[in-house]
Amino acid sequence: MLTDLHAAHAWIELPASQRDHEVSQKTQAIAREAAWRLIEHGARDITISRWEDSRDISSHEATTPEDRYFVGIALKTTRAKLSRDRQIIFDGTMPAGTLYVSTPSKPLGAQFHAPCAFLHFHIAANHFPAELPAIEALNDLVLLRDPLAAELAKALTEHGDAADREFAHCIGQTLAMHLTRIEPPRAKVNALPKWRLRRVEQYIADHFDRCVSLSELANVAGLSRMHFAAQFRAATGYRPREYLLNHRIEHAKTLLATTERPLAEIALAVGFSTQAHFSTVFKRISGESPARWRLASKAARPDVETLPRRRASADRDWMIGATA
Repeated sequence: MLTDLHAAHAWIELPASQRDHEVSQKTQAIAREAAWRLIEHGARDITISRWEDSRDISSHEATTPEDRYFVGIALKTTRAKLSRDRQIIFDGTMPAGTLYVSTPSKPLGAQFHAPCAFLHFHIAANHFPAELPAIEALNDLVLLRDPLAAELAKALTEHGDAADREFAHCIGQTLAMHLTRIEPPRAKVNALPKWRLRRVEQYIADHFDRCVSLSELANVAGLSRMHFAAQFRAATGYRPREYLLNHRIEHAKTLLATTERPLAEIALAVGFSTQAHFSTVFKRISGESPARWRLASKAARPDVETLPRRRASADRDWMIGATA
C-alpha cells in the first residue's frame, strides 16, 4: 500500500566521532547490521539498527520474525524496488524520510539502484494490538513522505552511538504509536505507469535548468494535466513541481560540494532565476542555507578538500629540493 504525508526533504546523516569507537557493541543504542536486517534481537522489545551500502546496485532478501514488525526509514534519497513473491510492492525513488513496514512472518526482497542508508526498527508485535483497525493498513505500508518519522530518525541519529538505550527506546515507542494512528487513504489513485514515469524523470533530468511547466510534463507523459499530476504524486510522493525543485537542489548540492562556483552562478545553473529564490528553496528542502551546507560538506570530506593542496605542496617541496 502506498500513501503520502507532508514533506521531510533534508538528508538525515549519522555523525561519526571518536566516541563512536569507544562505545561497545553491547551498549550501542543503534546496532550494526552484519547483513541487511540481520541483527541479534536479544530480549529487547525494540531494537534499532543501521544499514548502509555504498554500491550503486545491491539486492537483499529477509523475512520478518514472527514476533516482530520491521520498520525502515531512509536516511538519504535512494532508488528502490521492494517485492514479495514476484509481486512488486514499490518501485521508484525513496526520498530521505521514506518509511516502509513489513509485518510479522513476511518475506521481503529489496533492490537498490543507488547508494542507500537506512535506520531499521525491529519492534515487538505487542506494540501493535491486533484489535486496532489501523493494523491491517501496516501490511506493505510505504510512506514516501512522513515528516514525523523523519524527525524521529533525525533526533536519534544526531546522537550517533552516544545515544543511550532509554532514549532510543522512547523513539521506537513513539514510532510504533505513530504507525497505529495512521489512516489509510480513502481514495486510491493509480500510480503513473513506470514507462511514463521514466519518460518524465528523464525529461526533468534533461531540462531542469530551465522553466518546465506542468502542461509540458503532462504532454511528455501523454496525459491531461489533472490525471498526470495525481498519478505522478501517487507514483513518487511528490507533486510535479516539488519533484522538479528537489531535482534542482540535489544537482546544486553536487556543484556546491565539488566546485567553488559562486552561489548566484549555481542558482542559475540549476534553473533558479535568482540567488534569493534558490537559497529559500534550498533551506526549505535541506534545512540549512547553501553556504552552510557547503561548509558542512567540506568539513565532512577533509581528505578530498586537502588532497590537491597536499599534492601542490609536495610538488613545491620537490622543486625546492631539486634546485637546492
